[in-house]
Amino acid sequence: MLNRLKRVIGHRNVLRLLWHRTKGWTAALLCGFPASKLYVIGITGTDGKTTTVGMTAHILRANGIQTGALSTASMQIGEEGTWNATQKTSPSPFVVQKFLSRCRKAGCTHVVLECSSHGLVQGRLASIVLDVAAITNISEEHLDYHGTMQQYRNDKALLFAMLHGRGTKVLNKDDSTYKEYSRIQSKNTISYSAHSNNATLTLSDIQLTPKYSTAWVHYEEENASAKLTVPLPGSFNLENALCAISCVQGFISVSSACNALSTFGGVPGRMEAIDEGQPFSVFVDFTVTPAAYEKTLSTLRQMLAPGKRVLVLTGSCGDRMQEKRPKVGKICSQLADVVVVTNEDPYTEDPQKIIDEVWAGVDQTACQATQIFDRREAIRYLFDEAREGDIVILCAKGSDTTMWVKDGQIPWNEREIARELLRTQKTSPAHNVRGK
Repeated sequence: MLNRLKRVIGHRNVLRLLWHRTKGWTAALLCGFPASKLYVIGITGTDGKTTTVGMTAHILRANGIQTGALSTASMQIGEEGTWNATQKTSPSPFVVQKFLSRCRKAGCTHVVLECSSHGLVQGRLASIVLDVAAITNISEEHLDYHGTMQQYRNDKALLFAMLHGRGTKVLNKDDSTYKEYSRIQSKNTISYSAHSNNATLTLSDIQLTPKYSTAWVHYEEENASAKLTVPLPGSFNLENALCAISCVQGFISVSSACNALSTFGGVPGRMEAIDEGQPFSVFVDFTVTPAAYEKTLSTLRQMLAPGKRVLVLTGSCGDRMQEKRPKVGKICSQLADVVVVTNEDPYTEDPQKIIDEVWAGVDQTACQATQIFDRREAIRYLFDEAREGDIVILCAKGSDTTMWVKDGQIPWNEREIARELLRTQKTSPAHNVRGK
């Protein structure tokens, strides 16, 4: 009955939005408006926001600040963390407000929140006044909900409205939204750029390896520089780091922030290296958008030794953004050497139909490509195909512990499955011969 009613009443129906926002304010009221007693940093964007939340919280804790952090991957209060079992970036307002209340009771003074566009539109963060509002980037995603890219940008901009004209905006100078968002009123604006010198914080001398990324951070206010080393692969993680450093610039020096990030352990399922002693690199990542695929695969190619290959596991989520599926397939075939299209989170859709739509974009003349419906078998196939020095990237599931199918959620922990298959492979004589 409820699902039928949701189909009749559209996402932006006034009554539906009023219902959502009433829940948001009710949750805040019942919990005593805990955000009013905390310094709150909100981070949104299409890609990279979970890692950026983790980096920002890590910088704060490393500098002695008791911090809570809520992201798609986890809920962390001080040094204690649990998985975000909802797998939603912005969970129910009752979950959010109870989390903020627990942070306050545990002695936290600062909280970092990952904020989704859906959560912003639906008022899941109602009553929260931000001290800092930051954005990583905007690219094509969730248009099944937002309708158009302009509406998507407008909905992301709701984060900056939560500053109420005060606080600090943190904007990506390289993103197409910079000019639009810079016009939103705030007390301060900090800009960052990985590709230009015309920003508050900039990068130079970028160096990438499969285990870490380094660069120099330049900050205009002090006309100074600091060395940044992030124990994660990918130029996009340097951009995430730059955003995180910008979020704390008002009260933590850039050099101190860079020092803190040298010990950042990463976020589970975000370019997480899986190492069971195999002679090739394996990463598990939450790459899902066309823009993210392009960034991730391009970065991996930069890290390859001559003659080595990128092998990618890809697919697409059900019940949303059908138009992105062939785009993902095309990008994978352009930037990877071996492409396997498999089942992801089909929700209520036919999973084979989704696979076929991704496959429609794959240029089979540009790569070695195959369809394998069973995701476990698809991962096994890639590991068997990988040779010494290759890089295997398992995209989309990240830190998820379940897979969404027509009948609900079933257990699926890609990180543990990858480890299990790699351990099994090490004992296989057939693979030992193949790897020579």
